[in-house]
Amino acid sequence: MTRSHRLFDLMQVLRRHRGTVSGQTLAQETGVSLRTIRRDIATLQTMGADIRGEAGIGYILRPGFLLPPMSFTTEEIQALVVGAQWVSRQTDDGLALAAQNALAKIGGVLPPDARRVLDDDSMYVAREREDESGLDLARVRQAMREQRKMRIAYMDQDGSRTERIIWPVVLGFVQSQRFIAGWCELRQDFRLFRADRISKVEFLEDTYPRSRRQMAKEWCAQVDARRMADADLASRPTDAGLHEPSLATFRPEPLEGGGEGSPDATEPHHR
Repeated sequence: MTRSHRLFDLMQVLRRHRGTVSGQTLAQETGVSLRTIRRDIATLQTMGADIRGEAGIGYILRPGFLLPPMSFTTEEIQALVVGAQWVSRQTDDGLALAAQNALAKIGGVLPPDARRVLDDDSMYVAREREDESGLDLARVRQAMREQRKMRIAYMDQDGSRTERIIWPVVLGFVQSQRFIAGWCELRQDFRLFRADRISKVEFLEDTYPRSRRQMAKEWCAQVDARRMADADLASRPTDAGLHEPSLATFRPEPLEGGGEGSPDATEPHHR
């Protein structure tokens, strides 16, 4: 590995950790000695990288520093292509266009050999059936970014209709279904809403007071706790010697009368 590639890899590791990371961890992840890490950190600092910290404590990279363009590996390029295909065929028009634009920007800085890998049609992601909810997911994402509330008319799987004000925190894509996880003012708890059961939506000017990122972490923690509880329950034999099935696969709270969840939904990945 050339020194320039080693410096680039070190930058990538620092970016990935986002917080303070020890020199020993950097050495393990980049496959070099701790002494080399210290020397490379000093080199990056002289190049203008805002890396704070010192030996024995750890290092953190402040945002805003870019190395000159470097080549992607073949596997990295193929991963980007597959990811862009998935976004283009599984989400919505706004994200699909963004994914295509991102690939075009990447292709513009790649050398010719790497660009051929980018254009190679060796990977394929199937397209699920079109989402029929009619919900403007771009507006949902904007509401999440701006931490704005939504007023929705919602119908559960039993046909009961309610009007809710929700604080959207996570947008989920599960096969052909779209979900919004958020705080429900009516229930005073996190709830999961299927987009195809939202019959009416109003994007409000009111903002919710808490950090969306923190609330998303709390929702994920509830999902993890529910999953662990279900796994523990499933490991215990019933009187008949069988395992009880779990109804909660994509929601942190119990289903309430067939409420806002889908008991047969496949688990998504939101991390």
